[in-house]
Amino acid sequence: GFLVLMLALGLVASPWAILAIPAAVLVGFAFAALGAVITTFMRSWQDFDGVQLGLQPMFLFSATFFPITVYPPALQVVVELTPLYRGIDLIRGLTTGTVGAGQLVDVAYLLLMGIAGVTIAALRLRRRLLK
Repeated sequence: GFLVLMLALGLVASPWAILAIPAAVLVGFAFAALGAVITTFMRSWQDFDGVQLGLQPMFLFSATFFPITVYPPALQVVVELTPLYRGIDLIRGLTTGTVGAGQLVDVAYLLLMGIAGVTIAALRLRRRLLK
C-alpha cells in the first residue's frame, strides 16, 4: 500500500524500490524473532511495560525523523546497532536508489538477528515446556 502511494506521488526514485516489500518482510521477521525472545523472559503482564522502554527511544533515535549525523558520535554508534536503524537504512536506500554495501550489511544484520532470535526463543521455550 505505502509503496503504491509513493509511486503515485512520484516519490520513488529507483527501480530497486520493488525490493522494499521483501525488505519490510525481513524487518518484520527480525522484530518478531526479537519479540519472541523478549517474551520468553516475561513473567507477568506488567513486564510488557518494559518493552516500551526499549521501543520508544529506538523509534525516536533511529534516523526516522532526523539524519543520524545530528547526534553526537557516541550516540551514532548506539543508534547504528539498533535493528530499526538497519531496517530504515535498508528501505530508504532501496526507495531512493542509494544502494550500496551498506544495504548488504543491513540485510545480514537483520537476517542474523532473525535467525538468532528464532533459535534462542525456540531453545528457551523448549526448556520451559519440558520442566
